[in-house]
Amino acid sequence: MANDHPRNFGPMLKSRRCGAKTRSGRPCQAPSVSGKKRCRMHGGAKGSGAPKGNQNALKHGRYTREAIAEQKALCDMIREFGATLDEIEKS
Repeated sequence: MANDHPRNFGPMLKSRRCGAKTRSGRPCQAPSVSGKKRCRMHGGAKGSGAPKGNQNALKHGRYTREAIAEQKALCDMIREFGATLDEIEKS
């Protein structure tokens, strides 16, 4: 059985290309997902990417302004206590 069906490659060949950098360093040449800039393998697939609201960027609080100020105050207190102990030992 011969395959007599004419193939329509025109729209795919004219479609936008992904362009993401591959492991070889060249741009990806796969067609991008409609409405997106990347192909299905490089982030154009449904459900890919960071969640809404970017929960991945939440801070743990260690480096917030308040925590840094608290750490500095604690270090200053420890330094003062050490100086006070040195004065007591000298007397």
